[in-house]
Amino acid sequence: MSAPASMAAAAAASGADGDALVEVRHVTLRFGGVTSLSDVSFSQRRGEILAVIGPNGAGKTSLFNCLTGVYTPQVGEVLFRPASGTALSVVGTKPYKVNRAGIARTFQTSRLFNALTTFENIKIGVESRFSVGPLGSMLHLPHTRRAERESDAKVVELLEFVGLTERANTIASSLPYGDRRRLEIARALGTRPELLLLDEPAAGTNPAEKASLVELIRKVNTVYGVSVLLIEHDMGLVMSLAERLIVLNFGQIIAAGTPREVQQNPAVIEAYLGAPESDEDGR
Repeated sequence: MSAPASMAAAAAASGADGDALVEVRHVTLRFGGVTSLSDVSFSQRRGEILAVIGPNGAGKTSLFNCLTGVYTPQVGEVLFRPASGTALSVVGTKPYKVNRAGIARTFQTSRLFNALTTFENIKIGVESRFSVGPLGSMLHLPHTRRAERESDAKVVELLEFVGLTERANTIASSLPYGDRRRLEIARALGTRPELLLLDEPAAGTNPAEKASLVELIRKVNTVYGVSVLLIEHDMGLVMSLAERLIVLNFGQIIAAGTPREVQQNPAVIEAYLGAPESDEDGR
């Protein structure tokens, strides 16, 4: 990509960041001699649904891992600005602290507690934000019992929100695949995030499950006011949900903008479909 095109992509990726929830600045991530992310910069506005797309191996999941403290990039910074509290520099911060600050995620492959019920899986997420302590748990002090009631009520609320009330006592491993995806989102919401990262949420779902998932993600954004950053290969889902798209290829941002702008971008078309071959006359 030419220098002017690269600069244009970076400018579009930044968006109107007067109310930026997340700012990624010049992030470069290397594994030995392999560069997974190269000088990646963008921001996400508070309340926005933003999608990261790109071919396999483009660096999308590596980006999520940098945003959640799992990976530490060699260059650059990631700033998270929750509504309450001071800005957090994610780079070098433990993943559990990033989660407590307000960033939650789901994964490309299911990571539920398969031997636990739907209710118990969500409760693990909810109770990650409660500070009862070992003494309170052993003695069942009044504040411990109050916290228990509050956490149970929140689980019931989330079960209803994602449409799993009737499956509250179902073992997670027995759930249909679409319900497992819903459960993962509910457990993440239990941690009370301001930003929810969804890594291929529609993978493995059928058309009906996919349509239902789109509506759920919209509800997460509008009802709970949670900003959403998603990776997804299903372009129909992405185009129907995202306000803006960022396109990665070989670890670099090659395009950014509205769905219509990205669809018409020659660099994106080339990344997905390949450059057309010229004939012998150069045509």
